Amino acid sequence: MTQTLWGIHAGKTGDANSLFLKKKVIALGWHAMGNLAVLTATREAFKQRYAAVYPVAAKSKPGQVPTSAGQLFRFVHEMQINDLVVYPSKNPREIHLGRVIGDYVHDAGGDPLYPQRRRVEWLKTIPRSHFSQGALYEIGSAMSLFVVKNYADEFLSAIQGKQPPPVVPVAKDDSVAEISQDVEETARDYVLKVLAQQTKGHPFAHFVANLLQTMGYRTRVSPEGSDGGIDIVAHTDELGFAPPIIKVQIKSTEGSIGGPAIRELAGNVAPTEFGLFVTLGYFTKQATEFARSKSNLRLIDGDALVELVLGHYEALDAKYKALIPMRRVYIPEPVLSDSTAD
Repeated sequence: MTQTLWGIHAGKTGDANSLFLKKKVIALGWHAMGNLAVLTATREAFKQRYAAVYPVAAKSKPGQVPTSAGQLFRFVHEMQINDLVVYPSKNPREIHLGRVIGDYVHDAGGDPLYPQRRRVEWLKTIPRSHFSQGALYEIGSAMSLFVVKNYADEFLSAIQGKQPPPVVPVAKDDSVAEISQDVEETARDYVLKVLAQQTKGHPFAHFVANLLQTMGYRTRVSPEGSDGGIDIVAHTDELGFAPPIIKVQIKSTEGSIGGPAIRELAGNVAPTEFGLFVTLGYFTKQATEFARSKSNLRLIDGDALVELVLGHYEALDAKYKALIPMRRVYIPEPVLSDSTAD
């Protein structure tokens, strides 16, 4: 039988760390769920129980029901004796590797907030710095319980080796670039998803207008309804007389924008004015080629829009920062070797 490598966290702040290491168990919370062994061994039964004991969470965040119930189901019914476990402790910052040696039990002793438990045998404790950035990123999952897949071999080698694994040199850690890209892609996907869901139609025009304001422009948004093909007029002076005058058309669609839409915009832009087309989606080759043939036209697709949002996020109106809540973080940059730099 193939051993599964599970990752587990001891609460958001590591508050179950002492329980894990001193009692030699791994545990999940959700104490209001009670003894999970009495539930029918189906995901649906676990979801129904979760919705019953956490009705507020189930109503406000329905997507949380299958996620949370699924973790509990896997802990009880999919995790097996002799499966392996990776537990990254927060203080001290170490990686604990172990083996599951007990079936699921409901035990509130010692820490009643983490009653869903299994006994484990801790095999090794290794400093985090001995693992690649990719491996650390994978076990930093937002979920309490998850299966380690992409970097499982790295942890398995650490368990099986007689000596601690050598420290992975930062300059040779290829996973750094992968993580940076993954974090950036996650942020981009999140921004686009929020805008697509929360600013559909005319509200998207107001958002784009505010984004232009962060760049120093004054804007006028056309009334909802018939706008003559122009959604926003942007200018640099208070009265809107001084050039450049920018006429903006927006589409909150996530699909493609073709040549006809760009030609329509061009028809509404005088030779002394500029036209800007902003969409959450993308432009066809025909649309892109037409815009390139006009020196006073610019196209901003979903990817380019996200770059602008990230670049001007701090200056956005408070209501839009509340709509797209984010905080500044630092992510690792790949270290270029001498050969790469050349």
